[in-house]
Amino acid sequence: MNEIERIYQLRDELHRHNYNYYVLNAPEITDQEFDFLMRELQDLEEKHPECRDENSPTMRVGSDLNKNFQQVAHRYPMLSLANTYSEAEVADFYERVKKDLNEEFEVCCEMKFDGTSISLIYEDGKLVRAVTRGDGVKGDDVTDNVKTIRTIPLVLHGDNYPQEFEIRGEILMPWEVFEQLNKERESREESLFANPRNAASGTLKLQNSSVVASRKLDAYLYNLLGESLPCDGHYENMQVASTWGFKVSDIMRKCANLSDILEFIRYWDVERKNLPVATDGIVLKVNSFRQQRNLGNTAKSPRWAIAYKFQAERACTRLNKVTYQVGRTGAVTPVANLDPVQLAGTVVKRASLHNADIIEGLDLYVGDMVYVEKGGEIIPKIVGVDKDARFMIGDKVKFITHCPECGSLLVRYEGEAAHYCTNDTACPPQIKGKIEHFVSRKAMNIDSLGAETIDQFYQEGLIATIADLYSLKAPEIARLERMGKKSALNILDGIRASKEVPFERVLFALGIRFVGETTAKTLAKAFRTIDALKEATLEDLVQVDEIGARIAQSVMQYFADEKNLQVIERLREAGVQMQMEELDMSDFTDKLAGKSIVISGVFTHYSRDEYKNLIEKNGGKNVGSISKKTSFILAGENMGPSKLEKAEKLGIPIVSEDEFLQMIE
Repeated sequence: MNEIERIYQLRDELHRHNYNYYVLNAPEITDQEFDFLMRELQDLEEKHPECRDENSPTMRVGSDLNKNFQQVAHRYPMLSLANTYSEAEVADFYERVKKDLNEEFEVCCEMKFDGTSISLIYEDGKLVRAVTRGDGVKGDDVTDNVKTIRTIPLVLHGDNYPQEFEIRGEILMPWEVFEQLNKERESREESLFANPRNAASGTLKLQNSSVVASRKLDAYLYNLLGESLPCDGHYENMQVASTWGFKVSDIMRKCANLSDILEFIRYWDVERKNLPVATDGIVLKVNSFRQQRNLGNTAKSPRWAIAYKFQAERACTRLNKVTYQVGRTGAVTPVANLDPVQLAGTVVKRASLHNADIIEGLDLYVGDMVYVEKGGEIIPKIVGVDKDARFMIGDKVKFITHCPECGSLLVRYEGEAAHYCTNDTACPPQIKGKIEHFVSRKAMNIDSLGAETIDQFYQEGLIATIADLYSLKAPEIARLERMGKKSALNILDGIRASKEVPFERVLFALGIRFVGETTAKTLAKAFRTIDALKEATLEDLVQVDEIGARIAQSVMQYFADEKNLQVIERLREAGVQMQMEELDMSDFTDKLAGKSIVISGVFTHYSRDEYKNLIEKNGGKNVGSISKKTSFILAGENMGPSKLEKAEKLGIPIVSEDEFLQMIE
C-alpha cells in the first residue's frame, strides 16, 4: 500500500471510530490509538497536499484563522413552531388535526432540545454546508465551525442515502461542558453564560474554529428534507438517517392516540432532568409527510406540529441575608443566602443577585419569602418576592457602599451596572485573584500553584503581587505547613518554566481589564513589545482591528499606574518575556510602506487573517476603522454598506482582492 492509499484508508478508519465513540458511545480503540492514527494522517496529508479534502477527519480540530460568516438563503424556510404550555392546548391541537384530516394518523413525539438550530446540506454523502436558522429565510454559513463537532458526520455511512438532502437539528452544549466553561469564565471574571443554549449559540458564531472545537459541542438531528427521501413517515426517515451516521435521539415515540401523547409528556417532564443536555419541551409532529402537506402551514408555523413547553421549575424559600464577593478586578457581586431548597435536582442555598439595580428592582427585605427559578438556567436566580407572606421581616436590602474586604469606598463607573473596589493593591481578594489568574493554564501555566497555595503564601507574607512569585526561595516555602523540599522545588520549577511563556500570554496574564486571550494576541501582534504598548496613544490603540475605545482606555489606565509599571519591570528583570519573538524577515518587503489599510468583506483567495499578514509583511499597517488617514480599503464580497458609504464620503480608494495581489507581486 502506497502513502496515497494509506491516506484514504486512515480517513475511512477515523470516520468510523469517530462515529463509534461520539454517536454510539461504543469505542473500539483507545484514545491513544486514535491519536496515533490521527497523527499519522496529519503527517501524510502535509506530505501530500494534492490529497486535501475538506471532509477529512483532520478538519475536526478547526482553524485559528478568523472568518466572516456569509448569509445563505434556506432552500426550505425554517419556520417556528407554535408553543403551548398546557395539556388542554395539546388536546385542542390533536382534535384540530383529527378534524382536518378526517382519517387515521400518528403523532411522533420527541424531545425539544434547548440549543441552537442548524441546517446541514449533504451532497454525494459529504457535508457541504451548515447554516444557522437566522431569520428563518436566510442564515449564517458556519460550516467550518460545525465540522469541529464530532457527532456530525463529515462523510456518510453506506450508500442508500439521497444524492442531495438536508437534515436539521440542534447544536447543544452538554451540561458537564457548560459547567466547566462557566467555571473557567468565572475564574477570569468574565460574564457567565446564562444557560447552555446561549453558550452553544455564542460558540457556534465564534470567528475562531479551533476555539469552537475546544468547546465540545454536541448535536441531535431531528428532521430530514429533500426530494427523494426513503420513507413517507418522519419517524421512519430518522431511523434510516441514524444508519447513515447521524446522531438521532432514541427518545422518539409514535403515538396513535391522545392518551399516549399525554403519557409521553408526563413521563419526560420528570425524566428530562437526568439527560446530559438541556431540554425545554416536547415536539409533536404528524408523522406522515403526505398528511403534513395536506394540513399545510400558516405564515409563521406548520399546522401539523406544535411544541409543548415545560414549566420552569420554581421554588419558594426564605432570604436569610445578602453577602458580597469581591473579584480580581474589584467587581463586587451580591449573593442571596437562602434556606436550602430542592430545585431541578439540586439543593440551592445561594443565588446571585448580580448588581444593585437587580436588588432595587426586586424590593428585597431580609426574611422575605422569595421565588427561585432555574428553568433552562443552571444558575439559580431570584425572580420575585411573595409580598403577601411578609411578616416580622428585617431590614430592606440596600447595596453596600464600602468594600466588605478592605473597607474602601465603592465606585460605579458610567455605563456599568457593577460597583468596584478601587483598592486593587491592598484588597486581599483582588490581590489573590490577580495571582490566581496570572498562574492559570491559559496564562503563565504554573500548575504547581493552586488557589489554596496562593492563599497560604499570601497569608504568610511571601507574595503580594505577581512579581513576588519570581522572588520565592525554596527554604521559605519548605518550612510552611503541608510543604516540603520536594513541593518547594516543584513550585520553583513551574515558576522558572513560565519565563519561556510567549509574550501574548504574558500580556493576558497581567490581567488588564477587558483584555482576554484573543485581545492580548491582537495587541501583542500589533505592538510587539511591552514598551511599545506602554507608549501607545488612544488613537494608536483604536486603530488596531477589533480594539475599541473601552479596551483602549483600559490599557492606557493600566500603564498609567506607577505600581503596575513597577511590577512589569520586576517581571522583566526576572526574565519573563516582554516582547514577541523575532520574525524571519526574508519574506518582508516595503511595497506597502506608509499605507494604512482597512479590510472589509468576504474573500476568495485568502482569509482575512492571511491578508492582514500579507499587509504587515509588505510594510503596511492594518487599521480597523476608516478615517482620512486610510490609504485604501481592501474589499471582498459583501462589504459593509456603512463602510462603503464612509469611504465614498472621504474619497478613500476601494481595492479589489485581485488588484491588491498585483500590488504586492
